[in-house]
Amino acid sequence: MRTATATALSLALAAAAAAPAVATPGKPSTDGLWRMDGYGTVLSLDGDTFQEYQSTSVSCIKGDTARRTAPGTYATADGATLTVHPGPGRNRATLNADHSVGHHTLRRIKELPADCTRPTPEDPRTAFDVFWHSFAENYPFFAAKGIDWQATRDRYRPQVGQDTTREKLFAVFSDMVRPLYDAHVAVQGGDRVFAQVRPGTEMPTEAMDTKVKKFIGERDLKGAPYRQDFANGRITYADLPGSAAQGYLRISGFGGYTPEDAPYAAHLAELDRALDTILTKDRTRRLKGLIIDLRINGGGSDALGIHIAERLTDKPYVAYAKRARNHPTDPGRHTRPEPIRVVPADGPRYTGPIAVLTGGSTVSAGETFTQALINRPGGTIRIGQPTQGVFSDVMERKLPGGMTAILPNEEFLNRSGHTYDGTGIPPHLIEPVFTKEEFAKMRDSAFDRAVSVLRNDG
Repeated sequence: MRTATATALSLALAAAAAAPAVATPGKPSTDGLWRMDGYGTVLSLDGDTFQEYQSTSVSCIKGDTARRTAPGTYATADGATLTVHPGPGRNRATLNADHSVGHHTLRRIKELPADCTRPTPEDPRTAFDVFWHSFAENYPFFAAKGIDWQATRDRYRPQVGQDTTREKLFAVFSDMVRPLYDAHVAVQGGDRVFAQVRPGTEMPTEAMDTKVKKFIGERDLKGAPYRQDFANGRITYADLPGSAAQGYLRISGFGGYTPEDAPYAAHLAELDRALDTILTKDRTRRLKGLIIDLRINGGGSDALGIHIAERLTDKPYVAYAKRARNHPTDPGRHTRPEPIRVVPADGPRYTGPIAVLTGGSTVSAGETFTQALINRPGGTIRIGQPTQGVFSDVMERKLPGGMTAILPNEEFLNRSGHTYDGTGIPPHLIEPVFTKEEFAKMRDSAFDRAVSVLRNDG
């Protein structure tokens, strides 16, 4: 079951998707079986039940479930809301998650693929095959990173036998993905997790965030006439000392805005409370420059980033376009790019010059927010170091035997149709970011450069 089977399966699913749907009286129009463009996913919607199947050309494993809360709307166990929109026609639909941007296209199929109707063997070699195919059929960046994934299979599969232990298998999987240096790639087995970042960078941690926040408060914001924390400490705003015309907005993540594990709507409400307090009519009229500090930002919800961008423009524009890999054997085939738009919010908005501070610990949604400001009308300059270089939502793929593979399959395209994956978004002005020397000398070169640039622009 290699390439030939993948092709046969694709043809069978395409034929099934094209077949006319049979309406079931009394059932919602979105009930039934669906194949998602990209993502290797099949969905079963039946009454109150939303069931995901994670498929490759050699496997099909039950994934997450959700419960229906209203027609076409489902709630997941972690509090996300999924919405299925019917049409056009009964054989097409779209799916979106409230915390994400963009939509997934669904195509109706008549029956589950055969692999979804029988148990998947739990042995180590099957786990290896599912792991390898999950990356082979979904990961978009092998060529860009110079990785021969087939050669990786040829090297490591002989090391796996029917009696291979979980510890050994975990080590094999970790070694296979190690050369990717992709912060959105991980292997999870119980309490063990293998993940790594781009060389020369650090993944943001709570300890790092606490240290930097204290440093900035003592060094950059000392004497600020107005300073306040919001969103469970993840957002800080200050009117800069000595300048009533410049503001400072620090965002350490696009989530975690409430103390408890709350639904997305609660985080959005807390963000709005912060923005309503910060971007008042008086302040948006008075400010001549705004520093947005994303240097320690662990990511989260892309939708929250777009929500902030909507407070920073009075003209609609396209933030970026989003697409996913959409063929098991051809990494050059993708879903149609979907433009993600920024629409000016109601109420006061700041539309003046912005300096965005970034570094290698600006990760994921911190990067998509940075990208969303590139085309912003009103002038935006980036200062610091390149971002981490991971933009996609992550796919979690269950493996036989209990481990989990985590990987990206999407690209966030700029205006010229390229991505910043791997390299990160470069700054306009390069400055050191929280180096040992900067800390030792109580220096914040990127912050000082931003203050200077905005003062001159203003």
